[in-house]
Amino acid sequence: MSTDFQTAREALGARLRQLRTEAGLEGKDLAVKVSWQPSKISRLQNGKQSPTRGELSAWAQACGRPDIEAELHGMLASLEMKQKNRSWRRQLAGGHRGRQEIAVRQTETTRMTRGLEVSRVPGLFQTPEYARVIFQSNAEFRGIPSTAESAVEARMRRQEALYDPAKTFRFLICEAALYHRSCPEEVMAEQLDRLYNLVGQPRVELGILPFGTQLRRTAPHAFWIYDRRLVIVETISEELWLTGDEDIELYERAWDWLAESAERGPAARRLIGRARAALDLP
Repeated sequence: MSTDFQTAREALGARLRQLRTEAGLEGKDLAVKVSWQPSKISRLQNGKQSPTRGELSAWAQACGRPDIEAELHGMLASLEMKQKNRSWRRQLAGGHRGRQEIAVRQTETTRMTRGLEVSRVPGLFQTPEYARVIFQSNAEFRGIPSTAESAVEARMRRQEALYDPAKTFRFLICEAALYHRSCPEEVMAEQLDRLYNLVGQPRVELGILPFGTQLRRTAPHAFWIYDRRLVIVETISEELWLTGDEDIELYERAWDWLAESAERGPAARRLIGRARAALDLP
């Protein structure tokens, strides 16, 4: 079954074929005009290979249609976006374990991880019980196999990176995440205790964005920045992997602006302690 990405690539290939045909060119003729192998012409117009912007411009010029370059570049931009977007339906078809193994590898190869969480505790800081509830709830929501135990094991293994002296973790958490509960009170209490103890730990910078604080920019959604090479954004239906310089710079700026309003150290502990006390548990 074709993916959205492959369908879009085939649509772009069909448009290229149409342009060639309208220009009265055979594939071999076009290959000569652009100095490519005929096999490349075939791969591009059959959706077997993704073109570059330069190749699309060359194709349009060779077909005598420089006016069509902007349209082709727009189709390529849409194609590239579909390639970056990873459907949760496909990623989690067999459960959560596979995606968690990817997260383990991403963290292993990253020196500085920055992130923002709006309504839940970051996976790197979750207790096994909190993580288990999250995985079980998500499996039910998506109608996928429940692989919570193996997913929790992978998530806990990922947390070993917190003690690697070569790594740094800088996270922002909206205060709402300290109160939003998708788990029993006892589980939330243990989770808040863990957060409280993480404040001030070496290599871990934890900032809380308090209710009522003034922000240069609001926190629209959660995101994670891996060094300066990758930003991962989660939506309900898909996961975006952004690698372009402009995208990374934009999310870095968003993180920096939010970080200006974060409470850290003793002030962060007071906010976490207040949320813990609100559970009215010993």
